[in-house]
Amino acid sequence: MRVVLVGRRADRDRLRPRLVAAGIAIVAEATVQPEPLPESVEAVVVAPPPWSDAVDGLADAGARPEPLTSREREVLALVAEGLPNKAIAATLGISDQTVKFHVAAIIGKLGAANRTDAVRLAVRRGLVVI
Repeated sequence: MRVVLVGRRADRDRLRPRLVAAGIAIVAEATVQPEPLPESVEAVVVAPPPWSDAVDGLADAGARPEPLTSREREVLALVAEGLPNKAIAATLGISDQTVKFHVAAIIGKLGAANRTDAVRLAVRRGLVVI
């Protein structure tokens, strides 16, 4: 898989070795998602900040993760159904690029490594019912 790694430099530095070890090719890196994405890119990976690795312990620490918007919750529900970005775009009447943006935001807010991990975390937190 060919991805763009997005996030603060320190967060990208922390996540990069895990992506490379998983066989994911990082085509480009940026602090914000580039528009438009290069055609060779299959996904955007948002490097979560360090506190997101311990999301389950946030309540104890008094911190709260950024909540998902209503549109992000809609996109997440369709991702959980296994729909690809084009189908999600058609269902919601938005562009593929907008879906990619929402998926990247969801992954970042949940502190997930990818869309599958985002669904797993969302199910655990009661954000999505499968």
